[in-house]
Amino acid sequence: QVQLVESGGGSVQAGGSLRLSCSASGLTSGTSGWPYIAWFRQAPGKEREGVAGITGGGGRTYYSDPVKGRFTVSRDNAKITVYLQMNSLKPEDTATYYCAANSKNILNLPLRDADVPYWGQGTQVTVSS
Repeated sequence: QVQLVESGGGSVQAGGSLRLSCSASGLTSGTSGWPYIAWFRQAPGKEREGVAGITGGGGRTYYSDPVKGRFTVSRDNAKITVYLQMNSLKPEDTATYYCAANSKNILNLPLRDADVPYWGQGTQVTVSS
């Protein structure tokens, strides 16, 4: 059974930083490597959007345009943990952030929540101006 648990959310002022963590269990490394893991977010009244993703070995990353240059995704497969370092936060980054994992080391881009089978419960990030 795959379980994803996010942590690290909180409230910060604009310009501040937060680091989210996603601790995964139940994932297995297949013939293509560890599964692709992504971060999505959903703000009140808006659709969930994919913001960052990383391949199983960490060699390839993806960022949506709104976060490119400010967010950095990384992973530690020894701990089966994925991180999202968020710098220069803006009020429009306020959302619930979700960690999501595929069963394979691949995911369609841009990220779509319909493509991802495993989800965490989410962690709230609030950025005040």
